[in-house]
Amino acid sequence: MSLLADLTGSCQVLAPVRNGDSLVFDEIRARDEIHLSECNTRKSVKEIFFPQRERLFAYRGQETREPSFPDEERVLFGVRPCDARSLCLLDPVFDGDDFKDPYYCSRRRNTTVVSIGCNRPMRTCFCTDTGGDPFSLEGTDVLLIDMGETYFVRPITKKGENLLAGRPGFEKAEQDQIRRKGEIIEKAHQSIHSGLNLERIKKELDKDFDNPLWDILHEKCLGCGVCTFLCPTCHCFDILDEGDSRKGERIRIWDSCMFPLFTLHASGTNPRPSGKERMRQRVLHKFTYFVDNHSRVACTGCGRCIRACPVNLDIREVLEALQNPE
Repeated sequence: MSLLADLTGSCQVLAPVRNGDSLVFDEIRARDEIHLSECNTRKSVKEIFFPQRERLFAYRGQETREPSFPDEERVLFGVRPCDARSLCLLDPVFDGDDFKDPYYCSRRRNTTVVSIGCNRPMRTCFCTDTGGDPFSLEGTDVLLIDMGETYFVRPITKKGENLLAGRPGFEKAEQDQIRRKGEIIEKAHQSIHSGLNLERIKKELDKDFDNPLWDILHEKCLGCGVCTFLCPTCHCFDILDEGDSRKGERIRIWDSCMFPLFTLHASGTNPRPSGKERMRQRVLHKFTYFVDNHSRVACTGCGRCIRACPVNLDIREVLEALQNPE
């Protein structure tokens, strides 16, 4: 791909690369390092903007040193539409009207997102149930569609137009190519078996906090937290001070509402003492509380939580049970 070769020679490019048995986003220096043949990386692009471990500042004696925010432009290449959409869900949390996280905002400002549509969604994908699409334009600056020997390239934002401006290798799509693109999109849509009604689910969740289904739905869950760590929209974190009175640092690390210590008070009281309350919190946050605050569900249907769960707990089955409680 001439675009990718041109980008790696002019700016920092982060793209899916092979790391053992998994695909992860990492910096590439040559286009042959990238892997675009699979649907998604194991971890989402959340980590690019909201790292799993991040230094907020360091101190030595009375001196405090905050991290710098470099202005270097970078390109996040090969992002799947569900991950690109997740940025639209993280933005109001870290870059909202009431609070702006400088660490997150700096990375978002300096990053151009190039996404690639999903011609063959996985069986665990349910993006269309959450308002998404295998070729969604949300959160991306440039959308690519794999046409076989070529790519259909569509700039979405001004940032995307600037990225493509003056780059070699582009030609105007012909009518048969446009028709072929439509066929690819239609086939991808047909492969996703939609069945969730999120409006109905929210109504059920709103009216019955003590639904007896929670006594059953949580029983398989081990509380390992892999679902929240791999989720592109989960954003719970803890802040720790590491060091002593002379020097040290304050760090931010990912946390999870599925962990027993997450809501443990200093008094010893824990308002979510069992897996039942913790699973209920996770589901309610994504499909009720976030909707109340931001008018959309905090889920993109990427399916990572389904694929990674060690006990095969499927969030779609949980939602279907809540959708049809009879």
